[in-house]
Amino acid sequence: MSDSLQLRKPRKEDGMAVHRLIANCPPLDTNSAYCNLLQCSHFADTSVVAEMEGEVVGFISGYRVPEAPTTLFIWQVAVGEKARGHGLAGRMLAAICDREGNGDLNAMQTTVTPDNEASWALFEGFARRRGATLERTVMFDREAHFQGSHDSEMLATIGPLR
Repeated sequence: MSDSLQLRKPRKEDGMAVHRLIANCPPLDTNSAYCNLLQCSHFADTSVVAEMEGEVVGFISGYRVPEAPTTLFIWQVAVGEKARGHGLAGRMLAAICDREGNGDLNAMQTTVTPDNEASWALFEGFARRRGATLERTVMFDREAHFQGSHDSEMLATIGPLR
């Protein structure tokens, strides 16, 4: 991985680069460019951009769960092809949790489909490095919530983070 890799808070100006990155990371859902602009502005404190040689090569969007503000919900994790295989996603998760202003976070949640082995490995590894547990429950059921059009989404809860 290049020495020029920088992990930082996203800025509004990153929105379109993030939008392109996500579009190039199937099977991630492509949100609107407007959504990515909001993620890079309203949710900058709980998101991260990985930049290498002036190019956005990674992005994680997250937010504090409204009913549980010390829980960080990870919405999407995107790592561009040229930055894969170097543990960048785990480093980006840690960068959000360890950022000044996020010291009160005590849990992380995300949803993952049952067959997404790469995502499970990422979050299991993160939990292990933090000495935390990872619990799985169904958040959105294939039939009850997606009417059969999408695989179930399992809620992964990691904690405590500290």
